[in-house]
Amino acid sequence: MSYEKKLDEALSRLHEEGRYRTFIDIERKRGQFPHATWRREDGTEQPVTVWCGNDYLGMGQHPEVLSAMGDALQATGAGSGGTRNISGTTVYHKALEAELADLHGKETALLFTSAYIANDATLSTLPKLFPGLIIYSDALNHASMIEGIRRNGGQKRVFRHNDVGHLRELLAADDPLAPKLIAFESIYSMDGDFGPIEEICDLADEFDALTYLDEVHAVGMYGPRGGGVAERDGLMDRLDIINGTLGKAFGVHGGYIAASAKMCDAVRSYAPGFIFTTSLPPVVAAGAAASIRILKTDQVRREQHQAQARILKMRLKSLGLPIIDHGSHIVPVIVGDPVHTKQLSDMLLEDYGIYVQPINFPTVPRGTERLRFTPSPVHGPREMDALVRAMDALWSHCALNRAELSA
Repeated sequence: MSYEKKLDEALSRLHEEGRYRTFIDIERKRGQFPHATWRREDGTEQPVTVWCGNDYLGMGQHPEVLSAMGDALQATGAGSGGTRNISGTTVYHKALEAELADLHGKETALLFTSAYIANDATLSTLPKLFPGLIIYSDALNHASMIEGIRRNGGQKRVFRHNDVGHLRELLAADDPLAPKLIAFESIYSMDGDFGPIEEICDLADEFDALTYLDEVHAVGMYGPRGGGVAERDGLMDRLDIINGTLGKAFGVHGGYIAASAKMCDAVRSYAPGFIFTTSLPPVVAAGAAASIRILKTDQVRREQHQAQARILKMRLKSLGLPIIDHGSHIVPVIVGDPVHTKQLSDMLLEDYGIYVQPINFPTVPRGTERLRFTPSPVHGPREMDALVRAMDALWSHCALNRAELSA
């Protein structure tokens, strides 16, 4: 066996399909987000504006968040020193879990090192707690949910994306006495569409199923206190488990679930992804807790965020660009070809100092490759104007002309 040859073949396939992913080395500037410095491989530097980050509200640069992290660093040092079970639970972790439980109106919350791990660990553990559990999963659920469901050894059913009728058919076809759980998202990150939360909760009540909602792309940004789409729609009390992240709107790092005390206690006690992982550093927990506290009362920032998204979509539509608009903060521009998407991304970076990463298969289906823009309250008129001018110039006049890109 030539292992090197196999690796070459695997990587070559990605290059040939135009799907090979490159990392752009950027350095964020404290207090200057969304501006950063791009460090090229030849050692030269160029200022760039980041248009694809998930620090949706700029909270990773908020002075109070940075101050809380600095205070915790000086008080405790760098790391947590262990797993949550062995010396890695601190007052900072407990305070953060209390903030999260309050945010979602649940009895308690449970921290993980990322939202990916929170989904994977929880969904792979639930069949241990409910033998015979059947999980009904939306077809466009995040990879972390798919992986957790795949690994759990239990039964699964995949319903067509946001198709409540198909979900009903699947629920009705199974043993009415079997334990059931419906796993779905509030906002799907690639198209920016919303999940039918209320309708799914109605089905869960009818068929005696638990509900598991991923609010990763909504927490901090929707609802009167940033509790997510379920809070906005007055539905948090109807959801059994809510998953969220601390690394997007809250601007720090980590993930969690919020649920009943018994549910969190059971997951804590049985999930290897929780038990055997070093806990978040106290400095991270302190920053995340501060960010949540701030956003619980900062409705102005949420309104500015939505306004910026609406403005960008309106301006890109006026250029005739094929964008997807489901009313959320996510702004996808469909290119439809991996090579062209990468070329367009490269030209935006090289010629205009605009950084937006190409999104290709398997993140999105083939033929729907795209640039995914994430405007924030700190993307001002100057940054918006520069982006719109660049997109207009490249789409209209470059070798990647509009007809070719839309083919």
